[in-house]
Amino acid sequence: QVQLVESGGGLVQPGGSLRLSCAASGSIDRIVAWGWYRQAPGKQRELVAVDRNAGSTRYADSVKDRFAISRDNAKNTQYLQMNNMKPEDTAVYYCYAAWAPPGGGYLEVWGQGTLVTVSP
Repeated sequence: QVQLVESGGGLVQPGGSLRLSCAASGSIDRIVAWGWYRQAPGKQRELVAVDRNAGSTRYADSVKDRFAISRDNAKNTQYLQMNNMKPEDTAVYYCYAAWAPPGGGYLEVWGQGTLVTVSP
């Protein structure tokens, strides 16, 4: 099993920065991908960024050059650094991981979500 716990949401002004954290526990060595999704009011959940252990990182076009994901393996924690934020970044942000259980296949796990509000 893998569990994810997020922290770091809140209110930020347009043009400001915020960093989200996601601490993982459990079968850390079985995680094959980490990432972040978000869901704005009245909209479907969408990809923000995903980092696969093979080394490829993919960002949504709307956040390229503004957001960056990183990971501290010693702390089993991933981060989402958000810069030059815009009101349209307002959403509930979810930490995500895909992991390979012993029986084969892949399972997805989500954090509890953290609200980010970008407003003057």
